[in-house]
Amino acid sequence: MLPRLALFDCDGTLVDGQHGVVHAMEAAFTQLGQPAPDRHQVRRIVGLSLPQAIRMLLPDASEDLRADLDAAYRQIFRSNRESGQLVEPLYDGIADLIGQLAAQGWVLGVATGKSQRGLEHCLASHGITAQFATLQTADAHPSKPHPSMIDAALAETGVSRERCVMIGDTQFDMAMAVNAGVRALGVDWGYHSVEELFDAGAAAVATSPANLGELLR
Repeated sequence: MLPRLALFDCDGTLVDGQHGVVHAMEAAFTQLGQPAPDRHQVRRIVGLSLPQAIRMLLPDASEDLRADLDAAYRQIFRSNRESGQLVEPLYDGIADLIGQLAAQGWVLGVATGKSQRGLEHCLASHGITAQFATLQTADAHPSKPHPSMIDAALAETGVSRERCVMIGDTQFDMAMAVNAGVRALGVDWGYHSVEELFDAGAAAVATSPANLGELLR
């Protein structure tokens, strides 16, 4: 049987990472004397690569200020992770879903705006690293919705485009899937609305990890 690839976004899909992102972003802005961004707006840029996320939060800022915010955010986020202050819990039911999909013969991967170090730490903290055959991160790719992450995952795993599905909680994930020519499945427990997911190209939107498993059968 030909392999099938399920590519997952991380924050908002596998784990609830919004609190760490919001805290680090607020601290970075404060450190550089900028008003803290609206928390709702920060949650909406979760999943983008950091430079693109900061550009969306401060579209009129200078390149120097955005670069300084990028550096400050990375330092703060890394410090929180290394000190054990970073909490990125798996959503209920995700661990079971991952085990079930692996048992069914799915090839699993992640395509995320996180750094490679951040993703590896996140997966290792939950003991699920070995379940994933391909890890695509912001370190090596343009920001979503560019299809580069999906293209690389397909090349790495040898799975055909028509047998790949991209799973995520934001319109960026759905648009990336459309741009790559693969099936897009949304989840409703993340950071963008169901309507936004459908508008961006979702074929369906799961209401729970168990429901996502049914959609993947």
